Amino acid sequence: MMAEEGGREDFEVGNDGLLIRGTSEGKGAPVILCHGLSATRDYVVHGSRAIQRSGRALHLWDARGHGLSDAPDDGGGYGYPEQVGDLDAVITDRVGGGEVVVGGHSMGCHTALAWSLANPERVSALILIGPVFDPSGKGQPEDRWDERAIVLEEEGPEAFADLVADEFEGSEDERETVRRIALERTLCHARPEAVAQALREVPRSKPFEDLSQLEELSMPCLVVGSHDEWDPGHPLSVADGWTGALPDAELIVEEPGDSPLAWQGGRLSREIVGFLDARAPEGSGA
Repeated sequence: MMAEEGGREDFEVGNDGLLIRGTSEGKGAPVILCHGLSATRDYVVHGSRAIQRSGRALHLWDARGHGLSDAPDDGGGYGYPEQVGDLDAVITDRVGGGEVVVGGHSMGCHTALAWSLANPERVSALILIGPVFDPSGKGQPEDRWDERAIVLEEEGPEAFADLVADEFEGSEDERETVRRIALERTLCHARPEAVAQALREVPRSKPFEDLSQLEELSMPCLVVGSHDEWDPGHPLSVADGWTGALPDAELIVEEPGDSPLAWQGGRLSREIVGFLDARAPEGSGA
């Protein structure tokens, strides 16, 4: 469990023969956030401490094969059942029993949602940033992720970042921003070959089967979308569809022309805190 004073603490949690590594900071009601595919724990709220300052404890962790966490030796095992198992181990170690705010970005928001479907009584609020999964099958083609995996394996982080930027249709300055972020993220991984395998497996795994399952989740949910001109990889239509299916959900999106909220750690964190203060005030740590 966390240090009593609420200072920053690095932790290791064992699950499925792997060590999952993360960071805890703050004192109060627990907030667990999961990062996206090919990212790390540092790319959810991007270093913002607004959640901790609000009187809550923030727990972040590197998904299997990402960042400093272990990777499966057999080169597989990155689907959502395995991701949810890791999240459950982190929650058990960091929180124990009781309620928790859980959420994440992209792959991480899928993982958090899948865990919540299995443990709805444990979730006081759900934070869903940049959902991608569309059970109708209209999502991004899987060979897009296969190409990224091949480039990362065979040509390295620089070429991977170039590919990510080349897929972006914005201005040259905007493409350079996308490239810089992609390269920074990719250089954080101890085992980039494991990330490449995750790029193949995660998009082929389903966090749930049908949008109707989201109707089972009665807790307050904050859905964070983004406009497609900046972030077509996280379609606004998916965020809107999830919001409509969830019984008690609020959708927020950046102003047109602004960079996505998911990329702005300070603004994103303040939006999360404001939502939790209004909808889950017992999580204020007061």
